[in-house]
Amino acid sequence: MSTVAVVGLGGMGSRIARRLLDAGHELVVWNRTPARADELAARGAELAASPADAARRADAVITMVSAPGALQAVTEGTDGIAAGADETTTIIQMSTVGPEAISRLAQALPAGRLLDAPVLGSLAEAEAGELRIFVGGPDELVEESTPLLSVLGSPLHVGPLGAGSAAKLVANTTLFGTLGVLGEALALADGLGLDCSTAFEVLASTPLAAQAERRRPSLEAGEYRPRFSLSLARKDADLIAEAAAAAGLDLRLVEAARSWLREAEEAGLGEADYSAMLARILSR
Repeated sequence: MSTVAVVGLGGMGSRIARRLLDAGHELVVWNRTPARADELAARGAELAASPADAARRADAVITMVSAPGALQAVTEGTDGIAAGADETTTIIQMSTVGPEAISRLAQALPAGRLLDAPVLGSLAEAEAGELRIFVGGPDELVEESTPLLSVLGSPLHVGPLGAGSAAKLVANTTLFGTLGVLGEALALADGLGLDCSTAFEVLASTPLAAQAERRRPSLEAGEYRPRFSLSLARKDADLIAEAAAAAGLDLRLVEAARSWLREAEEAGLGEADYSAMLARILSR
């Protein structure tokens, strides 16, 4: 088995790291808050002094951080991954950061050993190894890295470097747009005098049926336990908007969903699950 470093041990990164340990890989970990590595260290992971140190000690480095700025912080500078990697180190960037951040990272790293591989799925899928992984990069490196990525879920090679991040933004537009339409449909039902139970019966016969059924328990209980935090969803919606603007695209529905996410975050729901945008829509 190879030695793999995981840089970033939040909800997703820590679960990815545990999957790799369970699969028999030698594991090196680093996190900005060192205490988050304690459980993994107790299970046999080695602690790195810096992202650069993690890269020096590993065959492959996986990054799972919150945003483009966080990716720059762990990859650039004297303590960053780029300073510790060489031409044999494979860097697998799994955060949702957008194509522009991948282009910047590619310029900072040794040539030819970078994949962008953001994931679709949340904490439960990461824990179970059932993530959908959108992989961008050269054919040979993707093929070489597929056994490692398969420990974490189902990799899909979507094109050259940057295509993985593009695919993730495409996928997330559907998540945010669907929630926005669901919330507005429920708000309309309430405004027109339909009770909540009847509204869900109506929605069960529409293309929104699966999402309505999935979100109903949280909505009725008023509890949005975080699987994918609303603040991260708002960040992703901003990345989608930036990518669309760069491509000269007019995505009006995405902008509407983005506005609901932004308002929900401003209302103090940033640490709740992103589906809490429903609560914001229905509170108006």
